[in-house]
Amino acid sequence: MTKAKPERVEGTTIGKGVDEHSTASAVRGMFAAVAPRYDLLNHLLSVGFDIRWRQATVKALKPVLANPSSVVADLCCGTGDLALALRKASEGAVLGTDFCHPMLQRACEKSAGLSTNTVFLEADTLRLPFRDSSFHALTIAFGFRNLANYRRGVQEMRRVLRPGGTVAILEFSHVTWPVFGPLFRAYFRRVLPRLGAWISGVQGPYQYLPDSVLRFPDQEALANLLREEGFNSVHYRNFTGGVVALHLGEKT
Repeated sequence: MTKAKPERVEGTTIGKGVDEHSTASAVRGMFAAVAPRYDLLNHLLSVGFDIRWRQATVKALKPVLANPSSVVADLCCGTGDLALALRKASEGAVLGTDFCHPMLQRACEKSAGLSTNTVFLEADTLRLPFRDSSFHALTIAFGFRNLANYRRGVQEMRRVLRPGGTVAILEFSHVTWPVFGPLFRAYFRRVLPRLGAWISGVQGPYQYLPDSVLRFPDQEALANLLREEGFNSVHYRNFTGGVVALHLGEKT
């Protein structure tokens, strides 16, 4: 009997397997390994720009967050930086989800020291444990790129959004500034992996970062994916010459 070939993923590629389960397992293990120094590395390797990018995401959702009855979820929340920033600006409810337990532990520790705690749940973005039309807005910052299946991730996000709800995807993208582009790519591909490995003490994850960005759809391709899966009013904003882009879309 011939064994069936594993399902090819239309998402990130990491580890030895090509099926979604193997890919997800490799991603989970990678982030678990860097969790203790994840925040330090984020701020250091982005020269602090990651904080500004997250604040811009919060600002884009200001009308939703101002509603006391709003319910917002930050998916692939990692150590909780965006979820906590949303909570600080929100009059409603905010929760964060991630499938990497050590990252969630860090998020809970950070939340415990604040006056208004944020709820954190262990959940896979490709299989969210929520009913249809549960949220007024969804965010995902630097996590969408790591999904084993991008299209199914978008479909799942649309499923749990309420009609009129907003999705906000903050992700590394393709640099558009002609002079800055080659300089950034040299840093991203040669310097960043070495710095990341030296500070974290873990080989691999920070080589995966530039590799995964290189394979990730550019700004227009991601915008088109959102449109194909039923989102309207799709648009994006580049930050730092396209190093990062914020995509916004609305579920009708």
